[in-house]
Amino acid sequence: MKLIKYFFQFIIIITLLLLFRILGLKIASFISNKIASSFGPFFRSKNLIKSNILKALPHLSPEELDKISKKMWENYGRILAEYVFIKNFRGPKFNNNIKVKGQDVLEKIKKDNEPVIFVSGHFNNFELMALHIEKSGINLAAIYRPLNNKFLNYIMERVRKKYICKNQIKKGISGTKKLLSFFKQKTSIALMIDQRVSQGIKAKLFNDECFTTTIPAQFVKKFKCKIIPVYIERIQGTNFQITIHQPINFSGDETIESITLNLNGLLEKMILKNPEQWIWSHNRWK
Repeated sequence: MKLIKYFFQFIIIITLLLLFRILGLKIASFISNKIASSFGPFFRSKNLIKSNILKALPHLSPEELDKISKKMWENYGRILAEYVFIKNFRGPKFNNNIKVKGQDVLEKIKKDNEPVIFVSGHFNNFELMALHIEKSGINLAAIYRPLNNKFLNYIMERVRKKYICKNQIKKGISGTKKLLSFFKQKTSIALMIDQRVSQGIKAKLFNDECFTTTIPAQFVKKFKCKIIPVYIERIQGTNFQITIHQPINFSGDETIESITLNLNGLLEKMILKNPEQWIWSHNRWK
């Protein structure tokens, strides 16, 4: 039964993506945000989304909650439409759509030829992080979580490897071993630290504990490497700003727990900057 459901989802989404390609980036992004804001709430629990938002912003009014939720769905829709044009973000065609603060940080990493760990969350459009870092000439491997829908996942894996980051590593124990291998070959790592994981530790995020990846902390302890936070925000429509923060050097006295908690604190600040641009629909605090 689930396979049939996934197949129909696949047909619907592929049909939309073909339509988006005909319409062009701006119109497709606008239409997709309207579709997602109208139908998205039927596919994810409204109560879960509002509960998640209130963990971070407990004093919001019902109207403010609805506004953030609606904007989140609009961003979901825009991201979907932008996958059709993702290859254009690598070339000169959409150069003006992305502004970068901290490009000098990337240039220094490339010059030093020492691998680092890039960390971010599912902000708008999160795929642009790995795309821009690799485009800047840095050897990179990115961790990804496969989609539940196997039909769509096949397409997504091809798109990611071809246009976003050629070294795609499936999250999990086997993926961690691959990461180690890449890192020892001076390949930097990019990962989202806001996903719920089964292998991790409980760390506070907005004063409520949730399972959190320890991969950045483990690499810091093992290799004494630098952590580079990256934040992506949608400025307007299909225009973005990517902020590459200065490297964080953790001392040798830091524990895996303290590093992980510190990174969750950075994540909180990023989320609070534009709450409507983070994906609240995941059961992050399960």
